[in-house]
Amino acid sequence: MIFWTTLLLAALAAGTLTWGLVAAFAEGAAATAGTYEREMTQSLEAMFLFVPAKRLVDLGWMAAAFVFLLVMLPFCRLEPVWVVPAGLCVAGALASGAFFLPRLVVRHLRARRLERFNLQLLEALPTMANALRAGFSINQAFDAVAQGTSGPIQQEFSLMLHQMQVGVSFSDALAELDRRVGSEDLTLVCTAIDIARRSGGNLTEIFETIAQTIRARLRIAQHVKSLTAQGRLQGLIIGAMPFLLAGGLAIFKPKLMLPFICSLPGALTLLAVCALVALGGWMIRKIVTIDV
Repeated sequence: MIFWTTLLLAALAAGTLTWGLVAAFAEGAAATAGTYEREMTQSLEAMFLFVPAKRLVDLGWMAAAFVFLLVMLPFCRLEPVWVVPAGLCVAGALASGAFFLPRLVVRHLRARRLERFNLQLLEALPTMANALRAGFSINQAFDAVAQGTSGPIQQEFSLMLHQMQVGVSFSDALAELDRRVGSEDLTLVCTAIDIARRSGGNLTEIFETIAQTIRARLRIAQHVKSLTAQGRLQGLIIGAMPFLLAGGLAIFKPKLMLPFICSLPGALTLLAVCALVALGGWMIRKIVTIDV
């Protein structure tokens, strides 16, 4: 009787602990997903992509579930007892990274859009300078660029003009444009326009000077990018090599690879490899990322 009572109490304690851990994990996952969805919504709206952010969050959960199940397959064994916990640790770590893959894709798309905007801004500044030289106002110069171009700069300038049409002041609309785009080149343009409107100045010459400055910065940035291309490629190859090698051995030599993965040293090695690859990728990115 005492044995069964003790067993029942132990099972009740284990169940309560498990329920508490599951509830805490579910609450944390819901909070993380909510923050993730809000960040994705802001990023998508900034790119004028009206895609429900919840769909991207669902894609993240699907990618995490797929990676988790795929990694857990070699660890689905009852003996030895530590195999399943080790598999949960490895699969959980990799699934957490897979969950944020959609955000990485959105960040990449936003960076490409910002790069295209900067190139279009370089072409738009002479157009605005010529419009001011012809007697147009600064609002008409922005409208001329919006009417004569396409892509990111047309979307951003059209939104700014629409805001002014509904009653927003030029200074507020210009500040909102600068905040929304997040371009250092556009910040330079907006600051010059604001100073010229407050204290006076020849915006035509200012735009031409800023265009020359941006052109020089882009030239230096392209030169730096070409010089660091080898380092970035080496980082990608070195980071992918352990996983490609492990996958190849698991496919072509399963009797050699699977027992190693299902062993305690193998599981610890996988965790160490993931951590070291992530650390190495971060260090290489810091080295090859040079602000111009």
